[in-house]
Amino acid sequence: MEKIPSNLGSVTAVRGSVVDVRFKGMLPMIHSVLHAGDNDSIVIEVLTQRDERHVRGIALTTTEGLARGAQVRDTGGPLRAPVGKAIVSRMFDVFGNVIDRGEPLAKSEWRSVHRDPPALSRRSTTSEVFETGIKVIDVLTPLERGGKAGLFGGAGVGKTVLLTEMIHNMVDHQDGVSIFCGIGERCREGAELYDAMKEAGVLAKMVMIFAQMNEPPGARFRVGDAALTMAEYFRDDEHRDVLLLVDNIFRYIQAGMEVSSLMGQMPSRLGYQPTMGTELAGFEERIANTDSGAITSIQAVYVPADDFTDPAAVHTFSHLSASIVLSRERASEGLYPSIDPLQSSSRMATPGIVGARHYALAQEIRQTLAQYAKLKDIIAMLGLEQLSPSDRKVVARARRLERFLTQPFFTTEQFTGLKGKLVGLADALDGCERILADEFNDRPESALYMIGAISEAKAKAKPQSAKAADAQPETAHAT
Repeated sequence: MEKIPSNLGSVTAVRGSVVDVRFKGMLPMIHSVLHAGDNDSIVIEVLTQRDERHVRGIALTTTEGLARGAQVRDTGGPLRAPVGKAIVSRMFDVFGNVIDRGEPLAKSEWRSVHRDPPALSRRSTTSEVFETGIKVIDVLTPLERGGKAGLFGGAGVGKTVLLTEMIHNMVDHQDGVSIFCGIGERCREGAELYDAMKEAGVLAKMVMIFAQMNEPPGARFRVGDAALTMAEYFRDDEHRDVLLLVDNIFRYIQAGMEVSSLMGQMPSRLGYQPTMGTELAGFEERIANTDSGAITSIQAVYVPADDFTDPAAVHTFSHLSASIVLSRERASEGLYPSIDPLQSSSRMATPGIVGARHYALAQEIRQTLAQYAKLKDIIAMLGLEQLSPSDRKVVARARRLERFLTQPFFTTEQFTGLKGKLVGLADALDGCERILADEFNDRPESALYMIGAISEAKAKAKPQSAKAADAQPETAHAT
């Protein structure tokens, strides 16, 4: 069989990660991958066709050593990712190379990372709750199976820790696969997560794919598409449920912004790329619940300067079925997970989906916490003693609810010395209901802090006088 000659071109310009290439023969298609350099070490993705002879692409690797006139080879296809059973328990980079220092990947199928979302006719129209085992999420912001949930918060409020805990809880309790996609991650975080998952014994049902902070923006921009391609295989071919964890979707937008700037596009508001809405929608619409399985996604969203009106946060909000907002104020008080129950929301929290009892309890909890938030200024100025007896009861309930909704995590045991807890929805609802009924007024607030089920509060502390129960507890230590 006669070998088809490669389509060769030559570099005409190199400007950082942007490379212009001239072809004498057929012009490569958009998204085609080009190879250059020694051993094809430099990878370029075509983004525009400038004229009938020139293309402009973005390098997915460093362009060190690439010069004008260098030979470029068109691979004739797009960037591909490995799929199949062989990828489970392994860690990859954006090109599908194994980076866990293990054996080379066994023979597997490779698929394009550029894929269409599932057709509307294949999508499921039923709404199911996805339990996490974390009290404050399951009670107040239940997640949707096959939906997208966002973890919103600034730097250092616990987004990565919460994602890691969800992996730990989910892999053990469902016959599914977890895929962790690190976009712009620190290499330390990736190594720690890999070791933690291996130690916890859940790596056998996990796939990890990373593009580190120091990698070019092109690689960080495409790693999310590669992770989705892997997830779609398990959903569509193996008919399994997939938990896709993305840390962090803001860095996906940020990488797109860098690529857009490098390609010379006119920026829009606050310097973001004009195509941000389209790019984010193309990514998010591939995450869906279909007739063959579901991809449930939980995405950490860094909020620049804690400003929720930032275009990146606003665009991301529009795709989500649940928004989990992490609060720096709660983190500073040691209330972990530091989820703000008043800003967080879920479209699953309706009587028709979660049931009348759950819905009524969630509404009463929010109302109690909202009343407490209004009373905080009065307490700060005049003291707790100046409140009416009914307001004092509200404060007591709210403070006990805040502490009951904290939870020790399996993934932070080595830092806190507290054994991790997985709490079922029935136990979480029962505890909240009993606190709202003033059943624990004779217990100190600290008895409800960092426990699992409500039954642990009775074993943790003996009853105290009402006066002592109303006293301010010691400041909780941050986990």
